[in-house]
Amino acid sequence: MYDVIVVGARCAGSPVGMLLARQGHRVLVVDRSSFPSDAVSTHYIHQAGLLKLREWGLLDEIVAAKTPELKKMHYSYRGIHLNGFAAPVDGLDAVYAPRRRVLDEILVNAARRAGAEVLESFTVTDVVAVEGQVVGIRGREGDGPEREFRATVVVGADGFHSTVAKKVGAELYNVRPAAGFIYYSYYSGLDWGLHHKAGLNEQWFGTWPTNDDLSMLAVICSRAQLKEFRQDVENRFHAVFDDVDPDIGAQLRDQGRREEDFKPMRYPDNYYRRPYGPGWALVGDAGYHKDPYTGWGMTDAFLHGELLADRLHQGLAGERPMDEALAEYHKVRDEESAGVYDFTTTLAPLTELPPFFRVTMDAMSKSQEWTDRMLGLIGGVVEDHEIYAPDALERLYDDAGVPQDQRIYDPAG
Repeated sequence: MYDVIVVGARCAGSPVGMLLARQGHRVLVVDRSSFPSDAVSTHYIHQAGLLKLREWGLLDEIVAAKTPELKKMHYSYRGIHLNGFAAPVDGLDAVYAPRRRVLDEILVNAARRAGAEVLESFTVTDVVAVEGQVVGIRGREGDGPEREFRATVVVGADGFHSTVAKKVGAELYNVRPAAGFIYYSYYSGLDWGLHHKAGLNEQWFGTWPTNDDLSMLAVICSRAQLKEFRQDVENRFHAVFDDVDPDIGAQLRDQGRREEDFKPMRYPDNYYRRPYGPGWALVGDAGYHKDPYTGWGMTDAFLHGELLADRLHQGLAGERPMDEALAEYHKVRDEESAGVYDFTTTLAPLTELPPFFRVTMDAMSKSQEWTDRMLGLIGGVVEDHEIYAPDALERLYDDAGVPQDQRIYDPAG
């Protein structure tokens, strides 16, 4: 009998297992994959996520895996350019984009070192429930016989196609339509650094160095372009770079060499799921998913994984009723993710910015101080009010010389 079974051992599941095991709880973590292995992912970890990895004692392992450090971002959206980097936070002055076969193995091994049992190549087929209370899981390791494990709480950290979420009937809410699709691959011969650029034709590309002396290159296009894109992926992929930044497009054709097959990602609608119920909880994409445009999936997995582990510990240790602790997890998760969710779903369609965001981002682009502050907001280390409070907006507009009749203070306006 376990205290907690975690289904899914990647960015959300392994931290939950690790943190609970460090608190002395008996934890089983299962995953259908074996490690090391890749997963479809943007790879990018924001400063807020890296601070968690450092707090857990794992950031040095990311660096030791020769993951390149990134200290400047080239961000643009339909002609507005923000080139700079967030101010260092507690000495953290870089970001990283590790391959998932690097990152996830580090996380899984950390869970093991903490005392969690980890069962790889185990596919969960069902949850076990007694009188409406989830009490365990059933599944198979490889082609082996069906096995059953019992626990006080089962955590679904198994992605947006979560088996746990489906089996417990976790309802969706605040659903917003998915805007696009992604294709990405890995290239040698390029030394571009970090680019995050959206053009005028509902197209975006991103580039960032990763492990093995490779750069990950990704494009996003609107759903309306998917059929045409699939018919000629190689040329359509290059055409996005040509359209958004012709100079970089030319460099890609002249210098870049693709080293792996293209990986497509047609992601589901943006959503929240109710993240807890009798004997179960959800974390990561299983409980909350948004468009990958802002690259916040892994960082949110770390933040919400720690939040969930803390509340589960409170319930398991008898510090408060489990239902009360998980209700607070639900409340805090939704409150703390609302800003990223709104920002992501506003920009993800790659269409014209709403007037408020256009005038404020254009003003920020005229000042390195405000550019770096906005990039810090995107990275999760600057709070909204530091830019969007009325007095902060006034200083921004004054610094940028925005005429009074062009100033907007209300996002709805």
